[in-house]
Amino acid sequence: MSVVIAGSVALDNVKTPQDEQKNLLGGSASYAALAASVFVKPVHLVGIIGHDFPPQHLEMLNSHGVDISGLERSSGASFTWTGEYHEDMNNRTTHNVAVNVLENWSVNLPAAARRAKIAVAANMHPENQMQMLDQCEAADFIAADTMDLWINIANERLHDVLKGIDLLVINDGEAKEFAGTTNLVEAGRRLRDKGPKFVIVKRGEHGSYLFGDKKEHFFSCSAYPLHSVFDPTGAGDAFAGGFLAGHLRGDPPELALERGIVAAGHAITAWGAAGLLEAWR
Repeated sequence: MSVVIAGSVALDNVKTPQDEQKNLLGGSASYAALAASVFVKPVHLVGIIGHDFPPQHLEMLNSHGVDISGLERSSGASFTWTGEYHEDMNNRTTHNVAVNVLENWSVNLPAAARRAKIAVAANMHPENQMQMLDQCEAADFIAADTMDLWINIANERLHDVLKGIDLLVINDGEAKEFAGTTNLVEAGRRLRDKGPKFVIVKRGEHGSYLFGDKKEHFFSCSAYPLHSVFDPTGAGDAFAGGFLAGHLRGDPPELALERGIVAAGHAITAWGAAGLLEAWR
C-alpha cells in the first residue's frame, strides 16, 4: 500500500515577528509527503528541483521513508517562495514567488508511483493535476488541493480536476470564493456537488470541516491545541498528508481528519519541516 504525491518541492524564505530563515524546505508536495510518511510507506514524491536545492533536504526526506526517485533535477533555479507572517499568524504577506523550474514542468510518474493506491495532486496548476490523474493506474482514492490563483486563472480546468477526484482540500476563504457564497457550510456542500465525494475545508486555528459522501454527513474538528505558533508554512499540506495516510490505513474519515490535524499541529511548531520531524520521535 503506497501513496504518490506530486506538486511543488520548493525553497522557502520565511520571516516571522520573532526571526527569519532562508532556504527552508518548502513546497506543497514536500510537506504532504513528509506527513504521510509518518504513518505509511512508501510515499513517492514527484516534482522538480533546481541546481540550488540543498542536498540535506533530499537526504532528510529519503531518511524518513520518502521515495525521491521521482524528483526531476534541472539546471535552472528551484521554485522559491518568500513571505512574512505577522503578529496574527493567520495573516501573511507574500513578497515574492519565483516559479523558475515549475514554469514548463510536466508531471511524469515513475512506474512504481503509477501503481500507488492513493494519489495526491498537491497544490499546482490544474493542468499539471490532470497530467497526474491521467497517469494513476491503480489509485482507488485521489485527492487534490488548490488555491485562489488557480480559481481565478484556470477555473474551467480546475472544474475538470474536481470531476476526477475523491477529495478536495481547500482553505475557508478559497472555498467561499470558489463556491460563490459567504456561508462556509453551503460552500462545502456546493464544492462536493462539483464532483468529489469528500471536501475538507481548512479553517486555520479554528480546525477543519469535513463534508462526507452523503449530504447529511458533516464533521467538525478543532485545531491541535498549541501554546504558540512558530512557522505556519506548510500546515495545510501536512494536514492533507496526515489525512490521506489515515485513509490508507483504513481509518474512518473522522479519525483520518484527526490524524491530519495532529500532523498540521506538529508542522507549525518549528522552522520549515523541523516540526514534522518531531512526530517521528
